[in-house]
Amino acid sequence: MNHLRRSALLLASDLAATLVFLAVLLVTRNLMLAVAIGVGLGVAQIVWLLLRCKPIDAMQWLSIGLVVLAGAATMLTDDARFVMLKPSVIYCVVGTFMLRPGWINRYLPPIALQAVPDLAYAFGFVWAGLMYASAALNVVLALSLDPIAWSLAISIWGVASKVALFLVQFATMRTIGRRRLGVA
Repeated sequence: MNHLRRSALLLASDLAATLVFLAVLLVTRNLMLAVAIGVGLGVAQIVWLLLRCKPIDAMQWLSIGLVVLAGAATMLTDDARFVMLKPSVIYCVVGTFMLRPGWINRYLPPIALQAVPDLAYAFGFVWAGLMYASAALNVVLALSLDPIAWSLAISIWGVASKVALFLVQFATMRTIGRRRLGVA
């Protein structure tokens, strides 16, 4: 259970700025406030890691860069589409990054890497497919919904799809891994 908790915390940390942005937007209906808080949290996460001398993954740098750029463009132009389309860019970049074998190893305990490395490899590509599908869905939603409806729809999809795939992956790898290791 500790491995599940560790992986879930890493995933939550990676999604924190986006989730906070969406929550603030849904609660306050104030796009500029939500953008400012989301950007602030993303920058704060990077500063926190730097102060603690923790390694910062390339994806974390990319994510904060896009958050800052899209947030700034939205605030300067007062056009929500920059922020609304930003997830599609992130999904495509992340999906492309996820095509690199081994990216998922950061999220897995050593026993999983030992028992089911083939599944880790395969699930890396499944995650990439989810990212590309999410990017396409986000473009459709961003161009057809107002910012509030979009934020609700994309936040439900974003969280639900990732949690569902995470749980399927965890259960599959755990079940097959236990079988391979001869653990009851």
